[in-house]
Amino acid sequence: MTTDAAKIIRCPVCATGNRIPLERAMTEGKCGKCGSPLFKHEPIVLTAANFDAHAARSDIPLLVDFWATWCGPCRVMGPAFASAAQTLEPAMRLGKLDTEAEQTIAHRYSVQSIPTLILFFHGRELGRHSGAIPPATIISWARKTAGV
Repeated sequence: MTTDAAKIIRCPVCATGNRIPLERAMTEGKCGKCGSPLFKHEPIVLTAANFDAHAARSDIPLLVDFWATWCGPCRVMGPAFASAAQTLEPAMRLGKLDTEAEQTIAHRYSVQSIPTLILFFHGRELGRHSGAIPPATIISWARKTAGV
């Protein structure tokens, strides 16, 4: 359980939970286990091994791009999603989940079409959007949906 004075931030490399005091700039934090920066301003790769840690056990929202390599609109939206990460972190984490490699997770959230964005906070789905959109729309939609 976190207090108002700290947040649990998951490491983008090893998914370890790190308690970051709010008075310290979250962009300066490093993982206590592996030493990696906690924010790289780029989407992380989500897998069955790290998905739940980031989606359910972090004190910042997780915006997930459900995509596949064979999907043309997904490939078009990839750079837009990466661009949005530069603006949205550290207010939220952005991650990409390959629906072909991680079919169980895609099925768990009933992802029917791709690309689909789903915003999670503490394991709860806050909202979803299907279809390719530009960076400004990703940023606007994510902020509005997360209430940040």
